[in-house]
Amino acid sequence: MLGVSRQPIQQAMLLLKMDGLVVESGTRGLYVAPLDPVQIGHHYQIRLVFDQLAAQLVAEKAAGSKAFAEDLRRRGDKILSEGEEARNVGAAEAVSQDVRFHTFLYEMSGNPLIAPAADMHWNFLRRVMVAVLLHAERGPIVWSQHREILDLLAAGKASEGRDLVTGHILGAKDALFVALAQRESGATQSDQA
Repeated sequence: MLGVSRQPIQQAMLLLKMDGLVVESGTRGLYVAPLDPVQIGHHYQIRLVFDQLAAQLVAEKAAGSKAFAEDLRRRGDKILSEGEEARNVGAAEAVSQDVRFHTFLYEMSGNPLIAPAADMHWNFLRRVMVAVLLHAERGPIVWSQHREILDLLAAGKASEGRDLVTGHILGAKDALFVALAQRESGATQSDQA
């Protein structure tokens, strides 16, 4: 049906399994993994550390170089504008732009190890973030916070930037957990009806 042999499909499924996007069900094969709050929490803990580190490094570089701060502002503003427009296109595009903003901060941090280390978590979190945007209605908040984060980092305010990044990520995690609980409560009520 797809016009490819079994081997590439098996390799793709193995990668999806390693990213936690599919799970085995005995001899019945692979299924889309349920959104498990415990696993989501673990991924958000790791993401928080990466983003805090990137924010710290970016702010320190901006504080030490006016040229860097101006480049950060110029490139960041472009990403923010495109991200704010993406909110109207759909959840998948909005998530892509959200990831783009955070990976931009990883890149600007100067630490080349942050982005590759975060990739595995982003593969999992993209799916989760779609659920946040679809069910928790955080789109406007997300981009407002991104703008505030960029403002603080470009001004070289490392401590304040880290604090806002922390609130941004924990707020997204909390909103997702509320949305999941509401979805679960709605599913339970419809099962009982």
